[in-house]
Amino acid sequence: MASRSCSTCLRAIRRQCQRSNFAAASQRTFTTTSSRYVEPLPPNVPPSPSVPQATPVRAEGESKITKSPTHASMKAAAGLQKVTAKATETYTAYGATELLYKQCARQADYSIAQVPDSEEETPKTEDGEDLGTGEGWWLSEAGLKPTFSTWSQVTMLHMYLLAVRLRCFPAQSEKPWQQHLLDHFFHDAENRMTIYHNMHASGTRSKYLKDLFIQWRGLLAAYDEGLVKGDAVLAAAIWRNVFKASEDVDIKVLGQIVSYMRRALKGLDTLPDERISQATLEFGSPEVESVIVRQRSKMMDLPFEKASGKDLPGGKQV
Repeated sequence: MASRSCSTCLRAIRRQCQRSNFAAASQRTFTTTSSRYVEPLPPNVPPSPSVPQATPVRAEGESKITKSPTHASMKAAAGLQKVTAKATETYTAYGATELLYKQCARQADYSIAQVPDSEEETPKTEDGEDLGTGEGWWLSEAGLKPTFSTWSQVTMLHMYLLAVRLRCFPAQSEKPWQQHLLDHFFHDAENRMTIYHNMHASGTRSKYLKDLFIQWRGLLAAYDEGLVKGDAVLAAAIWRNVFKASEDVDIKVLGQIVSYMRRALKGLDTLPDERISQATLEFGSPEVESVIVRQRSKMMDLPFEKASGKDLPGGKQV
């Protein structure tokens, strides 16, 4: 009986030892440090992490920069300011260019009476254009007829004066100002086609609007060339566009328009950008340039041989 109890006790002790060894082994597999090297910590001392904290490596002489929440908020505010500035710039340009465009459109403005249910046809010019009524120097003194073609050419001439000044705006502001000014013109042109000229078909209006855009692009190149090469080239560009290369044009009228454009560009150049943005300017009339045009040039009193210019192979000068 005693031998059986002793053998039973020995088996129980062996099983208990095996369980304790397995528990210790399993505990060591989940620790990075062997249990025999662990030393008890003093009281009130928090345990340190087993993995050391990584420190950023900096080059020698590099200053240490700490990103604070204030710095991040200031950066975000600056970015938001850029976005809102672009949005407000577009709305400002739209409203200001609308007022500026109205100054351009009123120079040779015309109207055609619309009588509903009337069988009378609209008066026509020799070229078949609808003839309206209007007043002002361009229609009374310059000899131009109150038609859509005259209105569009005179309006684009004044738009060109503004476009030259808008080129001096900052790069980020020039494009929306130029585009809005052009959009107002085409919107008004299409509106006049519908109301005054009964062009209710969108395809017909689109065709004429494309032609107007081609004329605008050619006008920019022609007037730019005239500003650079001289008054004679500028007068030729005005003669081709505004007067349709008519042989009956008055040369004094051309001179007045050339002088008017030069004076207007000089006046716009003296105005600050803020004044242009306020859209408070008004165009004058070429009528005041008649005094300058009547003056005799001093170059006409000189013999041709003594006139300043570049010698040509044939002995002539230009």
